[in-house]
Amino acid sequence: MNHPSPHTTHPATHRLHEQEHVTEHEHEAGDQAEILDLDAEVLAEHIASITAWLPVGTSPSRILDLGCGTGAGTLALLERFPEAEVTAVDVSDAHLDRLREKAGAAGAADRVRVVRADLDATAWPALGTPELVWASASLHHLADPGRALRQVHDLLAPGGLFAVVELAGFPRFLPESAPKDAPGLEERCHAALDRHHAERLPHRGADWGTELAKAGFTVEGERTVTVDIGPPHTDAVGRYALSGLRRIRGGVAALLTAEDLAAFDRLLDPDSPHGVRHRTDLRVRTERTVWAARRT
Repeated sequence: MNHPSPHTTHPATHRLHEQEHVTEHEHEAGDQAEILDLDAEVLAEHIASITAWLPVGTSPSRILDLGCGTGAGTLALLERFPEAEVTAVDVSDAHLDRLREKAGAAGAADRVRVVRADLDATAWPALGTPELVWASASLHHLADPGRALRQVHDLLAPGGLFAVVELAGFPRFLPESAPKDAPGLEERCHAALDRHHAERLPHRGADWGTELAKAGFTVEGERTVTVDIGPPHTDAVGRYALSGLRRIRGGVAALLTAEDLAAFDRLLDPDSPHGVRHRTDLRVRTERTVWAARRT
């Protein structure tokens, strides 16, 4: 939302617009929390395999999670490094509140410090001197990720490791022949979504290895983790598919034909026997790539 200039708008109206912006942002963050929690649940084994692969040498005692969301990476890192404490940073109060709940339920509340901060800001709050920094699916949201990489380089302890995880798009759930009345619907939606993201998130899918080297890091490893889960699938996968496809619909509805949109809505109908939750052929297919870079 573009705010009117305070020089031409009554201050009370300007404050109202500011509050509307915050409310909209937090509402969106609240909607994201469900899909982030399901992502963490369904892909827990794959996230653990990434943390186990990290070439850390000596186990870190201070870890920084940049763009932590609802805490998938934070909790995986706490489990991987049981003596460590994690500072978790996100711009969303809703995400940080959910992370606090999850850390408390895991008995790790005393090992997590949450910090609300905008990583696009030129100056970050005091984040200590971490020995490991983790950024999963967060750098591509930044207006200037190169600046953020340099900031990480400067705050990371000498010899410390920076782990950057990137997504290969949103997961696929349906067979290519599905749904019966609109075969290939999911791929058409992803193609439309990719075009949309190319305009709004130009850094998505970047070669972070090259960018890390530009920022002064030594890239020590790169690994791609392939995800292919089910069928048969768990209830969590069914909920993950429903939540994920709902979010995709919100992003591409205006770009679909009336026939595709009607078929999509039938998939999302929880009462329909043809709805996604009732399908027995769901899979979770995606990739995650991780770069491990050292401050030398």
